[in-house]
Amino acid sequence: MACKAHNNYDADSVVSDVAAFTKNKSIPDEMRSVIIAALSQYPDLVDTRIEFRYEDEIRKSVMQAQPKVMSLLRGKSKRAYIIKISRYLELNNKNLDISTLPFEVLVGWIAHELGHIMDYHDRSGLAMMSFGIKYWLSEKYLKKAERRADMYALRHGLGDEVVKTKKFILNHAEIPNWYKARIKRLYMSPKEYSQLISEDTTAP
Repeated sequence: MACKAHNNYDADSVVSDVAAFTKNKSIPDEMRSVIIAALSQYPDLVDTRIEFRYEDEIRKSVMQAQPKVMSLLRGKSKRAYIIKISRYLELNNKNLDISTLPFEVLVGWIAHELGHIMDYHDRSGLAMMSFGIKYWLSEKYLKKAERRADMYALRHGLGDEVVKTKKFILNHAEIPNWYKARIKRLYMSPKEYSQLISEDTTAP
């Protein structure tokens, strides 16, 4: 079990060596402290090539993690990934700059996407292609994949942040109902996830 999340996300205290956690990473300046805070809890991804990239729009999502297609032809150790980040959070009456959201909410969001990369990490190229097909065609499979990503975040000490992300989405008055309904349908509820966190912290 990985170490629990830090309470203070100041870069100097969270990351003993920022260069180590940003190795092979491309990170937008506006999200740098958030992404480093999440990466610091995923030591298994230190050598993994990840590009964090703003997108004007991501269909049905706010963030999305996927392998770079051409890198699937390489060995697992040389594979590269991209985490797409919507530049704006779509609200009912306006768009909100994603970088202005509460810090821990953003850390939880990134933690979930890094969980997806952990899930992809040891799959072969053919297995990843099969994963992608099933992910888009089967809602049952999609739900299992999203649950695994949440569990990776929990096991890497970022469960509390993921709960805060879920609550932010579901309790925000201006987030569209269609998106809230999607979150309720496909992801663990904050209550269910909080129970898993409680069980994890009380386990011997």
